[in-house]
Amino acid sequence: MLLKTFGWSFAVTAGGLALAGVLWGWKGLAIVGILSILEISLSFDNAVINAGILRKMNAFWQKIFLTIGILIAVFGMRLVFPILIVTITAKMGPIEAIDLAINDKEQYEHLVTAAHPSIAAFGGMFLLMIFLDFIFEERDIKWLAWIERPLAKLGKLETLSIVVALGALLFTASTFAEDVAHGGGDKSATVLLSGVAGLLTYLVVGGISGYFEGKLEEEDEAEEESGEDGAEAAKKPGGPTVVGLAGKAAFFLFLYLEVIDASFSFDGVIGAFAITNDIFEMALGLGIGAMYIRSLTVFLVNKGTLDDYVYLEHGAHYAIGSLAVLLLVTIKYEINEVITGGLGVALIGLSYWSSVVRNRREAAANSGKEVSSGV
Repeated sequence: MLLKTFGWSFAVTAGGLALAGVLWGWKGLAIVGILSILEISLSFDNAVINAGILRKMNAFWQKIFLTIGILIAVFGMRLVFPILIVTITAKMGPIEAIDLAINDKEQYEHLVTAAHPSIAAFGGMFLLMIFLDFIFEERDIKWLAWIERPLAKLGKLETLSIVVALGALLFTASTFAEDVAHGGGDKSATVLLSGVAGLLTYLVVGGISGYFEGKLEEEDEAEEESGEDGAEAAKKPGGPTVVGLAGKAAFFLFLYLEVIDASFSFDGVIGAFAITNDIFEMALGLGIGAMYIRSLTVFLVNKGTLDDYVYLEHGAHYAIGSLAVLLLVTIKYEINEVITGGLGVALIGLSYWSSVVRNRREAAANSGKEVSSGV
């Protein structure tokens, strides 16, 4: 099970480290290894969130996530995205941007770093919406009930998450964006525009995927109400409860997953410049880390971990909320990646331990009931 799930990750790691050693020597090998660990630590919560979405999809789309999705994650976000940012912000051609990345690494790093306010605003707003829609939703299982219960009641007000997110964006633009740490000057207009773009992206992609998902669920319920036996209906091809979502619903969920991955990767790409400004070392190191995150996502789905440890999704969403806030704060202030990654790991660790305690408590309670009934 472990080798089957992580086999490709192990192979990519061995090949990637060997390539780094050949191309850049021991120093390059160390840099690629450090970047891999950085990516895994920063994106562990991403794997939990992805698993919650991926388990809704059928086997075909899960394979697409591991193949096409990893190509987008590695080459798209870790290699092409920084070059695209330089192309847009510096208003130069892609060939010129690639030449700059290879031959003038310091200037390339400067241009990518200068684009940080717009990147952070887009990613921060997208992730903030994920967190707000989760925390404002009424759900049976609550982790921090003293927070989640009153917020779920407030969440009955429609569009509340949008209002809160826009309020956070306005606050960010009027405070953190007035004198930014990266690039200098007033970036209020840039932050507002990028933040609204992140919000719209969430609403469009998430809304469309939710629409198709809901439509499939309605069709499934209609089939059951028409007189089919529930167990037989679940076995039908395309039944979303067993084989998972397919078609348009799965496609838009796949897009949603890719945007989530992109938002998580922003801080990793920017933080990688603290270790190296070589675009190929960066892509290789972060790409290896991204492979493990993908494999971990599939492992969580196959093992049913989210069903066994019910607070993990809560912890991951709290980690998303904290990352969103930190991204917005980094528009003005430098925040070490250790803090960003460590906070997410800590929240997921706490939610995992809470799940273990809950499972033990329920097991003890059920054992007591069995003893009582036996007497």
